[in-house]
Amino acid sequence: MKTVHHAIAQRLPLKNKSNLLITSGFLTGALLLTGCQSTNLVQSNAVAVKQAPSVAKKTLETALQKQRRQSLSYHGNLEIVNNQQFQDADAGTEKMAAADYVGEHCEEAHDQAYAALVLQAEQQNKDILAADYDTKRDSIKQSYLECADAYQAWDDHQYDSDVKVAPDYQALFDNYEDTQRPLDKKKAQLLDEYLLKPLSIDSQGIYQPMAGKATMLASAQYQARNHHSSINQPIYIDFKNGDIYLWADNFAILNSELLDDKLGTKWQNKWLKIAIDDGTLPKGFGGEVIKSHFAALDATYDAAPVSQFNYVAPSALASLSPKLPAHQLSAMLPSAQIIRRVQSFEDHQASQQKYMQIFYSRISAQYPELVQEPEPMTAFESIQNTEAFTSKSVVQKILAMIKGQMNEEATTGEPIASTEVQEMYGFNKRGQLKWEHLRRQLDNTSEANNKEGMRIDVLQQYSAISTKDLAFPNLPSNVQTPNASNSIDLRKYAPELLQYYQNGNGTGVGKMVFNMLPMVRESFGSVE
Repeated sequence: MKTVHHAIAQRLPLKNKSNLLITSGFLTGALLLTGCQSTNLVQSNAVAVKQAPSVAKKTLETALQKQRRQSLSYHGNLEIVNNQQFQDADAGTEKMAAADYVGEHCEEAHDQAYAALVLQAEQQNKDILAADYDTKRDSIKQSYLECADAYQAWDDHQYDSDVKVAPDYQALFDNYEDTQRPLDKKKAQLLDEYLLKPLSIDSQGIYQPMAGKATMLASAQYQARNHHSSINQPIYIDFKNGDIYLWADNFAILNSELLDDKLGTKWQNKWLKIAIDDGTLPKGFGGEVIKSHFAALDATYDAAPVSQFNYVAPSALASLSPKLPAHQLSAMLPSAQIIRRVQSFEDHQASQQKYMQIFYSRISAQYPELVQEPEPMTAFESIQNTEAFTSKSVVQKILAMIKGQMNEEATTGEPIASTEVQEMYGFNKRGQLKWEHLRRQLDNTSEANNKEGMRIDVLQQYSAISTKDLAFPNLPSNVQTPNASNSIDLRKYAPELLQYYQNGNGTGVGKMVFNMLPMVRESFGSVE
């Protein structure tokens, strides 16, 4: 799914109303002067301008930029689908691999077909050698002979290019390791029916940039015939103070079992406050991160080819292939206007690289002390380092990772067939952005013939903030907004827990963990 800051940080209306009134008046006068015979021409010209890719790109850019400054309520839904893995096989257009190795394919395919025929005969209480099955037995035999001849020809073709191979068998044998197998199809179907279809992942909340806050209620639901379950995680972000609040109840049991055996119900109906900046980051760093993020987004968007953008008729959504999830489609259909952006996976990756370059360049120029390359350390050495867990050191590591990704050479190999990243944006009659939809294939680094990836469909809907609706419907009204009385400050709680261990208390797991931390040894010595 998109990240929250990106998914809820883009939106905007069309040009101002005065321009529309002037244009409307001009067209009305022109029609009165020229008569009815020119009506079709004027209408067709207006439609042509409206449908131009350049207009689509500019309209969308304006909308996304305006949304950054606008308070709104959002609701997101993510669906994961893998049925593309077995749709192709069902269509019967491609042969499937039957064995682990190409040299065993023909024999394995023959044995599987014959075993299926034997099972059919048993279910019908007949002998496999009965005349009823003569045609099917002969068909299995002929298929085997055809396959064996094709394999021999394909093997000879490796050394003699003049040897001809049947095209369908050559495609199968050339890409055998990446070709789908019957067991793969079965596993995909089981995964789809027993996990992905019953699973739904949602998020909802409000975004108020001028107030410096945002909320998110992330949830996952599983609804099968005899099993209904759900988990929610409220999140509150205070941009002004640089704090993130998580609902402490969700972590209380784990913390009580592993670390704090005296916790009891102290975290019940409480928030857990995590300070993003512990004072080690430069002043104004958070604001510069946001500015650099939007500057990089704008630059990469401006560089995008106009050919990536076009208008889509709402009525065409139902005929898209693969089909959109039904509940997402129903929310998208009422749109007055839809703009679509389609990128190849390679173009999408290039755009992400450009974004990172611009972002890194701005931050490194503004804060050179944050891009000094740290000494390489193993994970265990990082734990032992007393400065490894400050906000500054974490940011330095993140920037180093970004630089490393920027310097990675583009992967070589076969281009990925028919792999696209599609985004669609729906507007109402007033030109307001009401939803955006992302569709992309997971595991896009696979070879062209590998069909083991899964597809995600993410729909994000926007609306005005309602004063009647609670940001967290599942929480009591007195804890909707975190404050000192209803939250646990992690920076204050940690020393108290350490003192508890220094007094000889705590769990076995906790003692092992704290003895590994250098700040504990320096302050208290080893805990017993």
